[in-house]
Amino acid sequence: MKKHLPLLCILLCVFFLQNALAQSTKISGNIFDSESQKPISGASIKVKGKNTGAISNADGYFELKSNTPATLVISLIGYATQETEVASSESLRINLVQSIEELNQVVITASRMEESILRSPVSIEKMDSRAVQQTPSANYFDGLVNMKSLDMVTSSLTYKQINTRGFNSTGNSRFLQLVDGVDNQPSGLGFAMGNLFGPHDIDVESVELIPGAASALYGPIAFNGMLNTRTKNPFEYQGLSAQTKFGVNHIGDGTGLGAKPMYDLAIRYAQAFNNKFAFKINVSYLRGTDWYANDYTDIDPNTPEANRGPNNPGKNQLNIYGDEVAQTLPNIGRVSRTGYEEKDLATYGVYSFKSSAALHYRITDKLEVIYQANFNQGTAQYTGSNRFVINDFKFMQHKLELKGSNFYVRAYTNNEYSTNSYNTRALGQQINRTWVKDLAGNTVTPDKADATWFERYAAAYNGAVTGVTLKDPNSARAFADQGMIMPGTSEFNAAKDRLIQTRGLSGAGILSECSLRHLEGMYDFSSALKFVNLQVGGNYRKYYLNTGGTLFDDKDKNLTNSEYGVFAQLSKSFWKDVLKLTLSGRYDKNENFDGRFTPRASAVFSPTENHHFRVSYQTGFRNPTIGDQYIKLNVGPIIILGGAPVNSAGLNAYENSVTINSFSQFASAFGADMQKGTPFPQAVANNKDKLVKSNVPYIKSEKVKSYEIGYKGLIAKKLLFDINYYYSQYTDFMINTVVARANSPILLADGSVNPAAAAELLGADRQLFQLYTNAADKVSIQGVSAGLTYSLPKNYKLGVNATFIEFNLKNADPNNIPAFNTPKTKTNVTFGNAKLTENFGFNVAWHWQSAFDWYGTFTEMRPGRVKAYNLLDAQVSYRIPSLKTVVKVGGSNIANKYIVQAYGSPAVGGLYYVSLNFDQLFR
Repeated sequence: MKKHLPLLCILLCVFFLQNALAQSTKISGNIFDSESQKPISGASIKVKGKNTGAISNADGYFELKSNTPATLVISLIGYATQETEVASSESLRINLVQSIEELNQVVITASRMEESILRSPVSIEKMDSRAVQQTPSANYFDGLVNMKSLDMVTSSLTYKQINTRGFNSTGNSRFLQLVDGVDNQPSGLGFAMGNLFGPHDIDVESVELIPGAASALYGPIAFNGMLNTRTKNPFEYQGLSAQTKFGVNHIGDGTGLGAKPMYDLAIRYAQAFNNKFAFKINVSYLRGTDWYANDYTDIDPNTPEANRGPNNPGKNQLNIYGDEVAQTLPNIGRVSRTGYEEKDLATYGVYSFKSSAALHYRITDKLEVIYQANFNQGTAQYTGSNRFVINDFKFMQHKLELKGSNFYVRAYTNNEYSTNSYNTRALGQQINRTWVKDLAGNTVTPDKADATWFERYAAAYNGAVTGVTLKDPNSARAFADQGMIMPGTSEFNAAKDRLIQTRGLSGAGILSECSLRHLEGMYDFSSALKFVNLQVGGNYRKYYLNTGGTLFDDKDKNLTNSEYGVFAQLSKSFWKDVLKLTLSGRYDKNENFDGRFTPRASAVFSPTENHHFRVSYQTGFRNPTIGDQYIKLNVGPIIILGGAPVNSAGLNAYENSVTINSFSQFASAFGADMQKGTPFPQAVANNKDKLVKSNVPYIKSEKVKSYEIGYKGLIAKKLLFDINYYYSQYTDFMINTVVARANSPILLADGSVNPAAAAELLGADRQLFQLYTNAADKVSIQGVSAGLTYSLPKNYKLGVNATFIEFNLKNADPNNIPAFNTPKTKTNVTFGNAKLTENFGFNVAWHWQSAFDWYGTFTEMRPGRVKAYNLLDAQVSYRIPSLKTVVKVGGSNIANKYIVQAYGSPAVGGLYYVSLNFDQLFR
């Protein structure tokens, strides 16, 4: 990366120093509605074939500079796109005709070039700037749930994760999120945190979603799909915009804590000078009280389901932490420690601070250089293997881009700083180890606390403690809990703060200061070739890891990982655009894995202007995340070991170990022989052949092949209909497996089990490893999604879509397949009118999905039921033209039904808000 940046800077300087040969002419005018003759604001005016453009203001006025003669392209959702020839400097009056243009939008993401959404070679969804403004959800990102094929999971008020086409999770490393071409994932986490670090609504121009594999154009992260968000260009969207939103949640949540306020403040300012230089600044701040995870269901797997519940001495309650520590006591049964509720451990006062600045300079009317910097900071809860608090997490990005009409070169950096985040479950367990007293009344050290607590419980239960009722579990627990520090006390807060700052196995804190550097570019040869469209591009990326040795083996080391990819896409239309064929291919190489080629082929058949049939074959792959490759965490009885070969060098875990199942059988049989009086060497010899040498391959990429057919059409110029069917086959899913390693070779030269190794496995020389690897099992999914958008008279608009998806395990071992975690059916209905009157509008959205079982590492992959639910969002808006202000009153989940979207995550209720949007002030 460092080698490439100086060259890029030199090129940019040369461009800056050169003088444009042609002279620019000022072009201005006003945009009106052809019927009402009222001025139209927000219309896009662009010079065809160039980067030059503008947006009309509240009076319909625009101005820009361009060489003449020129062709202006004027467009706005709800109006027919119009082209106007300009011969010289003049003031124009342009009338736009209302139409159903919104049903035939232009998209970019599907093919990395502009094309009609009707002729896209693959399924694609789009949310434009008007849909962003009119969404009834609390923000545009929450409103994405109304797109077909998309699933959304809430872990926190400030963090929602999205996914498409199955294998859903709360931290989705199979799905790519781009913002202005920049990957929005913190590299240490390995997945994007929803929109915690993304743009605010007031700066979003459009959002495009590709459901399903997109690796052929976008690389390994786009295994399950991608979301591409574009922000507003400061040349086109100028002036001051601001939003003040005040809301309330936690109404009637059953906790007795009362309703809580939420506020979201944002400001954007953009200005252009002489159509050559422009800048924009964005600042936003959201604060509120997070949704509570307060499900106290007993999920202890060692207690029969009929005996679980609040009276179970061994209960393990879902959102209480510390009670996972349990023992089976002789003549008593299973007993768990008393835990702490999540609300006493988590940071429920969450916030999101976002700021960005961008500088744009037009070297010529076809060449632009952009520098952008983003600084984001926030707090959210995340449901992973535990409940984590992503606390005061800082995320910074820098981007430098040179963009022409047919190419771009882009370099960016992502840097994360997490010094105050922590594991909530570990925090509860560690606090529990600070106050335990022995039977003499002395506080013991943390390493003895759990054993001492159970000793106290057993003594009290068995009647060895005066004043404690014999064989009464409640009295025994009360005695064992004597001295327990209580939430809200200064002692509890001091222990909590200390343990959050303590990292590693003795604390709860998490450190991550990882980063990535990325360089990419693309060139479109289409204008030069004329007879065919050809795009060629590539990228280089390098990760820099720093967790201080708390997660990776990176303490006092420069641990890095690099990868690169190149792609090409060829497309051509035949028979006057009746048939369009597209071929794409990409080759990616990570330093730890074999190179991977992912092709894509598609055909779009358009017998008429309004009817389009498509068929496609797509492939995708996913490289292991940084954590999958490099985690090296010794948690006492077992070492969690990432699957990159370099990460396990010298440990001999993959090469010289036995399967955990065979070790269990060997140890059990050995123990039985010893009980019979068999001498140790003979007991080993009798049973050693039960051991099976493991054959765990190093981790490699997951793969998918997908076949899709679809149709998009305009019927009677009022109804857009879209339907697709897909079938996908997956293999090489990444899994974990446990092995036991010995120091001596497992096998002798003749292939028999080595008695010395078998003996070592029974003693202190045994080491257990949890290894990252792949399963050879194959599974498939198939699904259908369909949607219609109907433009009704008098500006009413109706949208309906439905998605059906089916998972086929085939003959695969369920333990080798990641959790599908996806409802079989879901439906969305939207209905609204942005112009019910001149200044009044409304929008309503209803979402329903079926019940399903959620499997997650938070519950050790034991299923928890996510019930079927529906959500109703609604908003009404009133425009005050004289103040350039829109007042919006609305709510998400207005029926206030508390629903859980992932087992173990919080219950989400209604959020009600009122907002004031000031737009294009001082323009």
